[in-house]
Amino acid sequence: EFVIPLKGNGDFRSAECIELLKQADVVVTNPPFSLFREYVAQLMQYNKFFAIIGNINSITYKEIFPLIMQNKIRIGYGMGRAVSGFLVPDYYDLHGTEARIEDGKRIVSTNQCLWYTNIPLKKFEEELLLTCEYSPELYPKYDNYDAIEVSKTLRIPVDYDGVMGVPITFLDKYCPKQFEILGMCENLDLYGLKTKVYTAKECRDRYFELFGKPGTYDLNAAGVVAGKKVYQRILIRWRR
Repeated sequence: EFVIPLKGNGDFRSAECIELLKQADVVVTNPPFSLFREYVAQLMQYNKFFAIIGNINSITYKEIFPLIMQNKIRIGYGMGRAVSGFLVPDYYDLHGTEARIEDGKRIVSTNQCLWYTNIPLKKFEEELLLTCEYSPELYPKYDNYDAIEVSKTLRIPVDYDGVMGVPITFLDKYCPKQFEILGMCENLDLYGLKTKVYTAKECRDRYFELFGKPGTYDLNAAGVVAGKKVYQRILIRWRR
């Protein structure tokens, strides 16, 4: 076991840690989630191979998603509870199916974490085997994107050449030779794919229709099908 004691506080932004980073061939760690954007930017700056744990919602960060589109970051093996878990101290209350004790070690798993990596892996070359066929009844179009809603990755139609909205978990099966990522459904239209932007009045009116009381239903933050938001979607199309 090779350990280098640090003189400072271990902040990855410190001159001491940056000097160690420069010497590294591969970085494997669990960075602070609150500084995830900054940590990834540092890894990119120094052009390092890495495998790091992050929250699944980090996929949608405007600083992270373009790197995924450019294939500079991929989702590694294991999504959700497939990440084995985190060691926790003795005082931590273990409860539920996500907590366990192995060899005297207290472990808590979570379905919100995954590996982010730029290390070449075999899974990135494995194409999805799909069988579903397109029909307008099964795959409705969004109200605010020129794309169809695909609720599950395995339901991607093999015979549709247009843009498709798929769950973010699609990235666990994503093969760049098979699909092209165009962007995502999000609030600011960072990828220039929106066909409709809702007014504040439309958002308020829709909230009242749905819930019968004043409020705002943020229609611009997601794909909308028949006036109803769907969960976060990535917009893709086949490479033919």
